[in-house]
Amino acid sequence: MAEITASLVKELREKTGAGMMDCKKALNEVQGDLEKAIDWLRTKGLSAASKKAGRVAAEGLVGVAAQGTKGAVVEVNAETDFVGRNEQFQKFVEAVTKIALEQGGDLGKVAAAPFPGTGRDVQAELTNLIATIGENMTLRRSASLAVPDGVVVAYTHNAVASDLGKIGVLVALESTGDKAKLAPLAKQLAMHVAATNPLSLSVAELDPAAVERERAVLAEKAGQSGKAADIVAKMVEGGLRKFHQEVVLLEQAFVIDGKTKVSRIIDEAAKQVGAPVRIAGFLRFALGEGIEKKSEDFAAEVAAQLKK
Repeated sequence: MAEITASLVKELREKTGAGMMDCKKALNEVQGDLEKAIDWLRTKGLSAASKKAGRVAAEGLVGVAAQGTKGAVVEVNAETDFVGRNEQFQKFVEAVTKIALEQGGDLGKVAAAPFPGTGRDVQAELTNLIATIGENMTLRRSASLAVPDGVVVAYTHNAVASDLGKIGVLVALESTGDKAKLAPLAKQLAMHVAATNPLSLSVAELDPAAVERERAVLAEKAGQSGKAADIVAKMVEGGLRKFHQEVVLLEQAFVIDGKTKVSRIIDEAAKQVGAPVRIAGFLRFALGEGIEKKSEDFAAEVAAQLKK
């Protein structure tokens, strides 16, 4: 059994949003297994883990760039929000995003690429920027999308400057149809992705482990109803359909009207642009997701509670 430490309780609370003592109880119930504790809290209705899992916990900027049939997104982290508003830092992220577009989003190639006007590569320029501004920074990740024919459109949410912000999204639509009509749809879809944070494009592309985990949670909750096994099975399947509608892009209700499935929107778009339309892919970077900030005061608070 893993030791139920203050830091473990703190991590569970940050991942689930559940109360401190509920987190401690959950960890005790599952012998300190963090992932099982998350599921235990969910079965008891004490957690919003699926919605809290990507909470932002670091500063810096996400940059996006799109040009015709290709686009790129990068994340550069810093210690404080102040740096994100620094013009020199913003120019660095903007330049790196353009380099990522040229390098197909390959992080290693981006870091090793020449930084314009300096005689240094990107990583060396970042080191120089750290020395200049006096705060640690990291070129954390980079990715890209491209289609043979169609459009790739970028969107930035909570923008602090053009194509720089807290959330960066790329959406790629493949079609031989009218690009002038295709681009506005791609922009709306990018805004949708920013708002809903889908886990996958289609049901088939969902991580099987995530599906089975959801099924297990639903089965546990349905089993607590005391209903017959066949009814419980139907409740689980209904829950999975709802899960798909929440996390699968093509199954979600389009945020623009709040009711039409995205898949239907794509089918209707074909009539407007004069050719079939396919969502070839999407990327969504939220600043700092998965990175935990240090909070010494909160850790001390948890430790004090555990001693009671």
